[in-house]
Amino acid sequence: EEICPEWLGWIKGVVDSEDLPLNISRENLQQNKILKVIKKNIVKKAIEMCEDLSENKEDYKKFYEQFGKNIKLGIHEDQANRKKLCDLLRYHSTKATEEFTTLRDYVTRMKEGQECIYYITGESIKNLESSPFIEEAKRRDLEVIFMVDPIDEYVMQQVKDYEDKKFVCLTKEGVKFEETEEEKAKKEEEKAACEKLLKQMKDILGDKVEKVVLTNRLSTSPCILVTSEFGWSAHMENIMKHQALRDSSMSSYMVSKKTLELNPSHPIVRELRKKVDADQSDKTVKDLSFLLFDTALLTSGFQLEDPTGYAERIHRMIKLGLSIDDDEAEAAGDADAAAAPAPVAAGASSMESVD
Repeated sequence: EEICPEWLGWIKGVVDSEDLPLNISRENLQQNKILKVIKKNIVKKAIEMCEDLSENKEDYKKFYEQFGKNIKLGIHEDQANRKKLCDLLRYHSTKATEEFTTLRDYVTRMKEGQECIYYITGESIKNLESSPFIEEAKRRDLEVIFMVDPIDEYVMQQVKDYEDKKFVCLTKEGVKFEETEEEKAKKEEEKAACEKLLKQMKDILGDKVEKVVLTNRLSTSPCILVTSEFGWSAHMENIMKHQALRDSSMSSYMVSKKTLELNPSHPIVRELRKKVDADQSDKTVKDLSFLLFDTALLTSGFQLEDPTGYAERIHRMIKLGLSIDDDEAEAAGDADAAAAPAPVAAGASSMESVD
């Protein structure tokens, strides 16, 4: 531990030095300045070795699959070498689904005027590729990095930028894309048109969400749930929930308030807006608002707060689709109960029941 940091635990070897004094106690030796120099040189040599290895893509791919988590741990712990270690990171992205890409390659592929490095965290690349969070970024042909290791969440807490390009998580608040004057004007019109709907849905959902706003990150999905910029993401929240020795007091203030973002151009949202404008006391608006919120929880990576309530709402939608009234369903249930054969008395034979 004195001469090799924890993240370099995969390195084995012998250190030969002529400068270590041997005629003093072990306690004094552990605090010797020469040990600090040795540790610094070991880290330096290890990083140089990784940089040399990264020149061969195939060899480095095998190495990274085995020890990539150690490098990420180094970024989390070793502030002095963080910049060098960032160059050793490899990720998949929307434009590099088969092969790994580096952060430097990402920066060289950035579109003109793009100021941020966009990324998204989750459990698997397959889930992230179909995530609604990346819809607008894909439509604008902006590359998004996929981060699927749990340790990536900790890395992003330490790394805020790379080559003066800020990291932006697409699952959190504060995502802004460059807009034309025409797009800005359209957005203002939509905001004014949806004002009643946003207020009504916030009143219906209450404490479940901090606010309901219009989105600029969706193009085909009706809604999404985002977390605050400095709180936990949905993926981080799930990681912390599964920690055996988690600190519940930390969870209470790190779990972010959720913001529901609606896509004003989606047909569902448009029809819902018309219903609210026509009659704010419409009961179907409340049911649909909760249904949209629950589906947004699932697509955003959160866990359902009330699975039973969600199932009941889905069942009501199925009945509606099959044109079944609740009264008809109850009547059918009563008829089935009446048609059921009377129970045979205990001890009676099958022949006696026939008689």
